[in-house]
Amino acid sequence: MRTAGHTPPPMRPHPVAPGAGGIGDRRRRLCGGTHRALLAAALLTTGLITTAPTQAQPAPPLPAADPFYRYEGPLDSTPPGTVLRSRPAVFAAPGLSTPINSTQVLYRTTDQQNAPTTTVTTVLRPPVPGPPRLVSYHMAYDALGSQCDPSYTLTGQGDRGIARVEQAVIAGYLAVGYTVVVPDYEGPDLEWTVGREAGYAALDGIRAAHRILELPDSTPVGMVGYSGGSVPTEWAAELAPAYAPELALVGAAAGGLPVDLAHNLPYVSGSARWAGVIPALVVAYHRAYDLPVGSFLSERGAQVVDAVDELCIAEFAGDYPGLTDADMVRAPYDSLLAVPEVAAAVDDNIMGTAGTPGIPLLLGVGQVDPTGDTLMVTGDVEGLAHQYCERGVAVTYARYDGRDHGAAFAPFEAQAAQFLTDRFAGVPPSSDCGSVGPGNPLAPAPVSAG
Repeated sequence: MRTAGHTPPPMRPHPVAPGAGGIGDRRRRLCGGTHRALLAAALLTTGLITTAPTQAQPAPPLPAADPFYRYEGPLDSTPPGTVLRSRPAVFAAPGLSTPINSTQVLYRTTDQQNAPTTTVTTVLRPPVPGPPRLVSYHMAYDALGSQCDPSYTLTGQGDRGIARVEQAVIAGYLAVGYTVVVPDYEGPDLEWTVGREAGYAALDGIRAAHRILELPDSTPVGMVGYSGGSVPTEWAAELAPAYAPELALVGAAAGGLPVDLAHNLPYVSGSARWAGVIPALVVAYHRAYDLPVGSFLSERGAQVVDAVDELCIAEFAGDYPGLTDADMVRAPYDSLLAVPEVAAAVDDNIMGTAGTPGIPLLLGVGQVDPTGDTLMVTGDVEGLAHQYCERGVAVTYARYDGRDHGAAFAPFEAQAAQFLTDRFAGVPPSSDCGSVGPGNPLAPAPVSAG
């Protein structure tokens, strides 16, 4: 049985050597592509977004109240990725519009329990079309409320900092000719960090985009996501060989990955910056696994779970400084991970357990202390990279020394842009498998029967 005393093993030093994670011998090649990508983003956001102010319009309904997002028909015989309905949308920042052609698509996908469900993706066409190339961009919307859905925030609603930053990155991909697909991968119930559902939603969003754009399945596709967005990226890469073998995936770049939440929970317990994710994870896993929360939450735990129930991560992550894992539960439990149903759900979401990617991977993570980047466990990401290397996957492992979780976003996005550029160009993938250490063990711990 996992307990609050379970802490992830200290990460082993991973020396930054030539060829390791895009640093050293690849620095010059990376920086050239980085500057071009960042310049493209700046040109698009300043040249298009800031020059086209919009008329004041009434705010559209939240996705939870918008009939477009609901589908009442039978789905059992409907193939995953089927388009159920679509509508034109805008790609905008608050109060400012762009001429980007945007389409919202409701499509059939699969949930964590392998039942049919639906979600929405946003298909964004580049201003200057080129050879068809799709980027499935997975935003770190880390949401428990539908006001955080990418399909909503990409229309200019809300003013969340991370959404606007990622929207600028998306604009960069559009500026250089990529078509960008942005799924609401947490699904209609906003099941944050729930792995297979997120991966299925990403893959089916690509399928739906193919139908809307009338593109063949042979159209090359790259995937990218940081933090919460790493969940659909990594899981889609795992699931694709069995679930969507027809897709022409060329590579996946995932940064700041929550590889095994049994290691993240004790790391953020008592944190001043991230303790709010603890009750948020309870909300998400209760939705996905119907946890018996009434049997294990303390009075304090129930209060904070109720408080974060409909929020975005910027509204809850730092709101409970000092909150511990033990504060969340009542006797006889001393940790969420001591609750058998919670431990089983967490074990069900350890990355690397659903399949082996058939495409090159970029796995990146920051490091500012012996464990990780203040939120993600660096040794876990290295352990995942090592595991995939042993299975024959070409893995680029990048560790951003001295960068915490927020600060590692920029170098990861720059490296991811170059990584995908190379994959689309057919450049043979490099690999750091000769230098990646074993990292942390990722095997599920035994779950107590009670």
